[in-house]
Amino acid sequence: MFENLSEKLERSFKLLKGQGKITEINVAETLKEVRRALLDADVNYKIAKDFTNKVKEKALGMNVLTAVKPGQMMVKIVHDELAELMGGSHADIQLKGNPAVILMAGLQGSGKTTFSGKLANLLKSKRGKKPLLVAGDVYRPAAIEQLKVLGDQIGVPVYTDENSKDPVKIAQDAIKKARLDGNDVVIVDTAGRLAIDEQMMQEIAAVKKAIEPGEILFVVDSMTGQDAVNTAREFNERLNFDGVVLTKLDGDTRGGAALSIRTVVEKPIKFVGTGEKLDAVDVFHPQRMADRILGMGDIVSLVEKAQEQFDAEEARKLQKKISKNQFDFNDFLSQIQQIKKMGNIKDLASMIPGVGKALKNMDIDDDAFKGVEAIIHSMTPKEREMPDILNGSRRKRIAEGSGTTVQEVNRLLKQFEESKKMMKAFAGGGKMMRKK
Repeated sequence: MFENLSEKLERSFKLLKGQGKITEINVAETLKEVRRALLDADVNYKIAKDFTNKVKEKALGMNVLTAVKPGQMMVKIVHDELAELMGGSHADIQLKGNPAVILMAGLQGSGKTTFSGKLANLLKSKRGKKPLLVAGDVYRPAAIEQLKVLGDQIGVPVYTDENSKDPVKIAQDAIKKARLDGNDVVIVDTAGRLAIDEQMMQEIAAVKKAIEPGEILFVVDSMTGQDAVNTAREFNERLNFDGVVLTKLDGDTRGGAALSIRTVVEKPIKFVGTGEKLDAVDVFHPQRMADRILGMGDIVSLVEKAQEQFDAEEARKLQKKISKNQFDFNDFLSQIQQIKKMGNIKDLASMIPGVGKALKNMDIDDDAFKGVEAIIHSMTPKEREMPDILNGSRRKRIAEGSGTTVQEVNRLLKQFEESKKMMKAFAGGGKMMRKK
């Protein structure tokens, strides 16, 4: 995400490289390029102009410390202003009421139904909630079926009434059902259209009035750029929603919607969709997103994702096996599974400062470990536990069974041995430090 914008902003900061101090001339040259980068990212012209004016005012009004280079100072100012442009601070979802009621709004194709499932999954797995999904799109049987499938995948009940064409009654009955069954959150999916029309607006306004949701989330496809911003404005005028959800941000290298929408509707971005999987959704943090746009990585989010998969007891057992030199291919496979659960590999790598740029033109997908997993799965249980017995004939059999070559099997075994040595060295170092 934001690849083009990141690249162009980096180029604009290079204009200050070697400059001894910030002047009106070099600031003007730099900000001309910054504004061009924002416009290319499909940021609204007025917003881009206001943004660069604010940066210029701060840059010229600041005495640059001798230890700080002008280029570094400009990056810091742009970073802070980018974060402010996207909302400044994180805005959490409101879960008030018994049950808490969340109303989803947006056009057809925005990813509204999929996000409803993702949100239910997030609230269940990370907040300990007991959500109920409500199929309120009475016009598209496919949307009802999709919600049922999503609910089944995440173990969340879905309320439907396929005999009714009244979305208001469906929503009201669902809330009654939630109270009876002990569901503490109700997520109401609603009908969308390919474009805004009066019937859709009246319908969702009627649902809002009837159920009085504690939270209204407007879901929009970030790849539609400024159209997303304009749609958000119209929905907000009618619904006065509480927050924005940007879907498909992983497929949009421009990101203009993310940078413009907060200013236009004066409502925070609360979540971003970063992939098709049901856990591919992130809580939106303006500061962290500004870090990523400027190539600074996002270590905090990376650590949070790692902690979600972290099992203290498993880690303790693993440490013990490593210290006794008993780490085997079963453990190796387990570590791969944990990494995969954290999300898209390229997206994770981009959270490490400097790595995102290095991987820019590399094709890394979720199947990056496919060959390694196939090789391990082709080993017998004994071979996984005792890699030392893997002689030439066994390696040939494993290569044939995994659809790889003997060279690839040899390469994996070499990497495995190097990993074992490294982990044992770390474990040994930890013991030495504790003894001191």
